[in-house]
Amino acid sequence: MAHPHRGQHMTRAWLTVLALLLLQGCSAIKLGYQQLPTLSYWWLDSTVSFSSAQTPSAKQALENLYQWHRSEELPAYAELLQRAQVLSAGPIQTEQVCRVWADVQTRLDTVMREAVVQAAPVAMALGPRQLSHMARRWESQNEDWEKEWLLGSASERLERRLDKTLERYRSFYGELTPAQVTLVKTQLAQSPWTAEWGRQDRQRRQQDLLSTLQGISQKKLSPTEAEAQLWGVWQRWMKPPEAGQRAVMQSLSQRACENLAQLHNTATPEQRQQATRRLRAYEKDVKDLVKAKP
Repeated sequence: MAHPHRGQHMTRAWLTVLALLLLQGCSAIKLGYQQLPTLSYWWLDSTVSFSSAQTPSAKQALENLYQWHRSEELPAYAELLQRAQVLSAGPIQTEQVCRVWADVQTRLDTVMREAVVQAAPVAMALGPRQLSHMARRWESQNEDWEKEWLLGSASERLERRLDKTLERYRSFYGELTPAQVTLVKTQLAQSPWTAEWGRQDRQRRQQDLLSTLQGISQKKLSPTEAEAQLWGVWQRWMKPPEAGQRAVMQSLSQRACENLAQLHNTATPEQRQQATRRLRAYEKDVKDLVKAKP
């Protein structure tokens, strides 16, 4: 449970929308997924401000990615959800959680590979004004992020993180016991993640993407070269070149596996049954989407 363009912009949009849909419930997944190209375009346009000449190619790229994702990736998601259901029925080990997360990461990498193929031509057409618009948009979003995560005392920050984390857990397990709430709060207090680190990492990723897009715009690269540049952004996002940042991200991933396994192993039979039912409902929705006519 980690925190929180083409290439990266496009997939970032899709992941954001999908995450919101997951939090809203199963019925929203089918409805929202079918609207994903439109929702993603709106999100991207608010960030980039496409020109009238760029809009058709941007929409087509999103539609291409959507059709590919629907036919090639959704079946793999259904299989992952089946595995998660089996695990959710009983006690789990940290290593089992980490293996599932590794498979999720593989799926994300696969999506990104296709995304950069679709994204490269659009990225090559972005101009200086659009990149400036993107930077200003991020500045505004960063201010909102800082208000949410950096304001207040350490205890106030922790309480806000706790509220959001409990909301995610409750969407699967239902109401948590006082002991489970205390456990989650302790886990958060001991986490290597801090708001200061989060802000630094957020700005690192933004600057990496922005400078990459500027280079693509200025150097007149071929589509293949642009794809390689965008893929490099994704790799650096997931594995920062700087050793200290990379160590924190690795620690966060390991700790997330440990925390989920620890909480799940305190779950009552009823809570585990609810988690299994939620995962089964997600699997059904995914399979329905695979079978639905385009």
